Amino acid sequence: MKKRTPVSAIMTKDVITLNHSDNLETAEGLFKKNNIRHIPVVSGDEIIGILSYTDLLRISFADAVDDEQEDVDTVVYNMFTIEQVMAKNLVSVNSNTTIKEVAEILAKEEFHALPVVDNKKLVGIVTTTDLINYLIEQF
Repeated sequence: MKKRTPVSAIMTKDVITLNHSDNLETAEGLFKKNNIRHIPVVSGDEIIGILSYTDLLRISFADAVDDEQEDVDTVVYNMFTIEQVMAKNLVSVNSNTTIKEVAEILAKEEFHALPVVDNKKLVGIVTTTDLINYLIEQF
């Protein structure tokens, strides 16, 4: 296993994002359509938060909706904005951060995804699943 491998080797580069002005119905649609669990929230080019599927489940009955079903109970979603639900105190890394350093951050914290930011621009996202897949490839 290479000790200095940068996170850019395992991160998702084509990041699906939400605009801070999008609604939660849009967010749920993206989670389900793309089978993902974390979506960075941007304002222009700047990342201002991250929304997890768990955040959405906390305020809704989305877990009661069939994953294949695209219809959403919009009543609950109309009560909140993305900015009210998203995590705002972001920890991010840059694309040169080592996979080991990323693993240490994710092991210590209570979240499962880190935005990868270079020069204040979102360039990727790395998740615990990315780390697990990387470890599996090593064996």
